[in-house]
Amino acid sequence: MSDKIFLMRPDIGDEEYNAVKRVLDSYYLTEGPVTQEFEKSVANYVGARHGIAMTSCTTALHAVLEVIGVKGKKVIVPDYTYPATAEAVVLAGGIPVLVDVDLESMNMNSEILEKAYEDGMNVFIPVSWAGVPLESKIYKKAKELGLFTLEDAACSLGAMIGNEFVGKFADFTCFSFHPRKVITTGEGGMITTDNDEIAEKCHSFKHFGSKEGKFSTIGTNYKLSNILSAVGVEQMKKIESIIKARIEKAKIYDELLEKILGIKPAYNKKGTRQTYQSYACYIEKDGMRDKIRTKLAENNIESQIGTYSLHLEPAYQDMIKVGKLENSELLFRNTLTLPLHNQLSVEEQERICKIISNVIN
Repeated sequence: MSDKIFLMRPDIGDEEYNAVKRVLDSYYLTEGPVTQEFEKSVANYVGARHGIAMTSCTTALHAVLEVIGVKGKKVIVPDYTYPATAEAVVLAGGIPVLVDVDLESMNMNSEILEKAYEDGMNVFIPVSWAGVPLESKIYKKAKELGLFTLEDAACSLGAMIGNEFVGKFADFTCFSFHPRKVITTGEGGMITTDNDEIAEKCHSFKHFGSKEGKFSTIGTNYKLSNILSAVGVEQMKKIESIIKARIEKAKIYDELLEKILGIKPAYNKKGTRQTYQSYACYIEKDGMRDKIRTKLAENNIESQIGTYSLHLEPAYQDMIKVGKLENSELLFRNTLTLPLHNQLSVEEQERICKIISNVIN
């Protein structure tokens, strides 16, 4: 059997090993100055005033929702997303309202938001999935409706609309540093915002609710250690080169897949930069995606679905839904995520696409 082709391989080198060793040698292992350096590097990169490191993107979302106050309130989230988006709402005592997404971008848009909006809502959570930025109109529409935008940008650090980075547009943006993301700390997350008050409250929330030596509110322990943050600091130094390499490999997939009938290459809107955290293509014939995945697996090649249609999962079946969520279901059944990482060769990409072509045709 041929050598295994992995779905993702993090860009980790001696710099990360040495940075972790420096932290271990310092004996200062919990959150501290290295975490603060990581927070500043991410905030400066996206152009936000504040960066608040958390243990994951999920806990970052949860912290913002707790601080804003959504208990008993409805919160719009896309049905096509990883469960963490809706889970954060439930953890904060809110009521998720599942809405459909655009079939091409796989994201929510302003029309979907306006249709789902109800009086009494104070925040919604769009997802810039797979590293594809949201349409710019959705931020404007949220302001017209009086909503905070809390963007689940787990996949989208480094994505851009025009000359501005994701992390600057929404009132609050949450990123993930899971190993499948563009940069990683193993596990970890980050909130970016220009809102001084909410930033201070989120910082307190992750420190058990402490402020100026007193425990003023109920909080939790969502601190990111210096050990993981040391990896993040080094990763941030590489982020542009990592994204550049991913874009180049994505273009090769685009060229190869455009020759195959019945498949749409990954979405890429003019005037934006997507990170290709997931190279997510769409198989137009219903039911064909899983046949392709089976054949890839037989050839020792990892692949993945896109993400989940939440209302089809047992834990989410009884949640409020807007419309039939048809696009979400189609994407759940037919989106295919292909390997994309620094170790992937052109020859391996050609091999992958040849297998796909043989199955489809």
